[in-house]
Amino acid sequence: MKKILCHDCKKVIELKEEEIKDGFRVVYKKDGKVITIFKCKNCFSKNKALNNFQDCEVYSRVVGYLRPVKQWNQGKQKEFKQRKEYKI
Repeated sequence: MKKILCHDCKKVIELKEEEIKDGFRVVYKKDGKVITIFKCKNCFSKNKALNNFQDCEVYSRVVGYLRPVKQWNQGKQKEFKQRKEYKI
């Protein structure tokens, strides 16, 4: 059994394979991407729409220029995901 959080109120929703207890799966398409979110029954009955959702654009410095990571080639994006942050 897998547990996920409601998109709006962060209440725990339980998933058993494809069965969702106390919630709903909401699927949106944006720019060719499929976005799947889950809402508890209470939040879904109040508002079925996806609110306050926005992709986070990450910038990093490459050779002195700040560039969105989405615009990098696949190899550089993979290397960026493998980076680890160290605290001194």
